[in-house]
Amino acid sequence: MSDEQGAPKIQIDDDWKAQAKAEKAKLEEQVKQSESKPGGAAGTGPAGVAGAGAAGRGAGGPQQIPPASFETLVSEHVSRAFTFLGAIPEPSSGRRIQHLDLARHYIDLLAVIQEKTEGNLTEDEAKALTSTLYELRQAYIQISTAALQQQAQGG
Repeated sequence: MSDEQGAPKIQIDDDWKAQAKAEKAKLEEQVKQSESKPGGAAGTGPAGVAGAGAAGRGAGGPQQIPPASFETLVSEHVSRAFTFLGAIPEPSSGRRIQHLDLARHYIDLLAVIQEKTEGNLTEDEAKALTSTLYELRQAYIQISTAALQQQAQGG
């Protein structure tokens, strides 16, 4: 086991990213269709909510608010957990930060979501949440163990 002394290995499940991109593309297509329909008001979003189609399309460019969905809720918590594990850069500064207590907090929040939604998720949602929690917990264990070893070595 010579890898134990090397940097911790983090496995990130990219399935949720692909799913979020697919949902975003679908939402954009719905917005385009609703705006191009005769009699459809420009700026009316997919649910017929005025202004929803224009959300995030100001002078700032392509920044859009993601759709409110279970996948978005989970992916927000996953992103924050990985950010505080130091696995991905913090969005506003681009720096990697490591705050293990906050990472653990977001992992625990996902566990609460899993517990409270038990029996109410689709099979795919339940599997995705279970595997995501497993991967986050494994990453947390690897990173926190490495941090403890560094502290013990005086670094």
